Amino acid sequence: MAAGNNYYLITSLSALESLTSAPPLSNSALLEHIADRPGAEELVKTLLLADDLMQRQALLAGEIEQADPTILTAEQAADEEPLPEYLAGPPEPAPRRITGDSLWAAYFRHAMEVARARGCGFLEDWIGFEVAMRNALAEARAKALGLDPNDYFVEPRLGSPVNFSSTIGEWSAAPDPLTGLKALDRARWDWLTRNDRSYSFEDDEIAAYAAKLMLLHRWRRLAQTAENRQD
Repeated sequence: MAAGNNYYLITSLSALESLTSAPPLSNSALLEHIADRPGAEELVKTLLLADDLMQRQALLAGEIEQADPTILTAEQAADEEPLPEYLAGPPEPAPRRITGDSLWAAYFRHAMEVARARGCGFLEDWIGFEVAMRNALAEARAKALGLDPNDYFVEPRLGSPVNFSSTIGEWSAAPDPLTGLKALDRARWDWLTRNDRSYSFEDDEIAAYAAKLMLLHRWRRLAQTAENRQD
């Protein structure tokens, strides 16, 4: 679908009003909705894969009991089947301090390849923001432990020059990890609201919608986890 020709598709989607609102549809339902837009579909799949990988990480760490992936299979999310080859990435010169960093590095490289192949400025910007946030957190954690932050950065060449000092301050001052994660997701939502390509009706706007929808689902999972721990 040519850029700017997604008017009817985008206006048929339910509005995503706030970070605390209930997701109006599932991630898989969004994919079904755009199934006849191959370009947009590839962008959305690339974004939703990030959510699957975060669920996989949480599942393997014992933070959640079950993942609900959209792009990966349940077996891949549980590390019972190999991940797609494009997530393997090229051999690295030295083992990572944190094993999962290699996977995320491969993901961000793959996502950037998709963004550039599709000419999606939103996806490029989102990658830059996410990489920068991830590395700002890595730096804060490393410094607090007296470690070298360079050992924990993930694909810094893809990061954007974003100042996360306020977000990191809120995260580090949080009374518990869940509250800290919510602070990070509020910063993500604010960024998405400023960069969602509203009324462009291009594939970029569909990609931005997917990024917001996936964040709503993640926020809902965090809220549910908090409720379960209070019971």
